[in-house]
Amino acid sequence: MDLSEASPGRRRRGLLIVLSSPSGAGKSTLARMLLEADSEITMSVSATTRPMRPGERQDVDYHFVDDAEFDRLIQENELVEWAMVFGYRYGTPKAPVKAALKAGRDIMFDIDWQGARQLEPDFGEHLVTIFLLPPSMTELERRLRARATDSEQVIGERMQRAADEISHWAEYEYVLVNQDMNACLDRVQAIVSAERAKRSSQTGLNAFVRDLIGPAH
Repeated sequence: MDLSEASPGRRRRGLLIVLSSPSGAGKSTLARMLLEADSEITMSVSATTRPMRPGERQDVDYHFVDDAEFDRLIQENELVEWAMVFGYRYGTPKAPVKAALKAGRDIMFDIDWQGARQLEPDFGEHLVTIFLLPPSMTELERRLRARATDSEQVIGERMQRAADEISHWAEYEYVLVNQDMNACLDRVQAIVSAERAKRSSQTGLNAFVRDLIGPAH
């Protein structure tokens, strides 16, 4: 009798994997690589008041909404977290998160420390928080410039914000220096595997062990 038979469809608790970093430190690339490598993880799609960029798709990259709709989401308690970033609001819809956890699926969040802090009260037992540090601030600025998508003013703003974001590194369970993307991916996968294997995550384990050794024990 294997664990899946002991508790069909409830083999383990779903994880909320928070991946945070200052802009340019590699979290978007790392998130994409992790999603491609692990079919059990899906990406949380945030609602945002930011305008859609070329190549982005509604309800795939973001739920693009106006300020009035975002206000409604807040007032009706339909967001698990939200924050203001560079003049625009970003938030995570509650319904998909609850559905994923109920089904025992893992969901990844590309959010900052503000969002991670807001998730803790309601979802702490599911939460896995990972912060990516750049090798140096010089390298972070080089990566921002290499993207060739921002003006000098925006790059300056991102560098100023980076220092503030990095100051919250100690609020995270896991902190990695992203010197090499593939090596960093390996470490994140190891973290996820370890979290899935925790006794508290295996919701069918009690029934499995009870059947394994019998009620006398």
